[in-house]
Amino acid sequence: MQQTQQFATITDSELDQLENFIFSDAVSEESLDLIGIHGFLCSLVISPNTTDEQQWMEILFDGKPDWQSDTQQNEIQVILRNWYASIRSDMENDRELEMPCELSLVVEEGDEVADVETWAQAFMEGVFLKEDDWYQEGSTQEQKVTELMLPIMVVSDLFDAKEFQEIRRNPDVCEEMANEIPDILVDLYLIFQTPEK
Repeated sequence: MQQTQQFATITDSELDQLENFIFSDAVSEESLDLIGIHGFLCSLVISPNTTDEQQWMEILFDGKPDWQSDTQQNEIQVILRNWYASIRSDMENDRELEMPCELSLVVEEGDEVADVETWAQAFMEGVFLKEDDWYQEGSTQEQKVTELMLPIMVVSDLFDAKEFQEIRRNPDVCEEMANEIPDILVDLYLIFQTPEK
């Protein structure tokens, strides 16, 4: 009998529970939102070196939440682990990554930044944790990683260098770069997580 492959998944109800917790008084107002958490987790999954779970959870929440109980803490942490595992599963199995936002830099009314910019900023926050490992100066993959990272860096708008700001002034190029992000994530994952044969 043929076995069906089991993929890690995250449910809508789990995401709702996580979102309600993030916007509760128990969590810092500087905590990442769901879009930011997805970007942050993507970078952790791809990263060539792991980050201690307690460390990345504190970064995600901008400190330790005011947990009401051990049960609540366990439930929220399990949801975050499930989401991490779901993203890893999608990348490992070459499935199209479901992004949590529109891949457009057009700012919605009332928003200061586009959702994909929020996503890219959180992704870069994860990269900064192990930046030397990502680029490995002098390695054969350094240039490839630098090229792949360019669109995410531009979309994040975290960099003041002249070349980044010139690209940001071209909305068509920026939109094109934003739309490349799901494919870029898979390419980065393959570089770091798939050993060369």
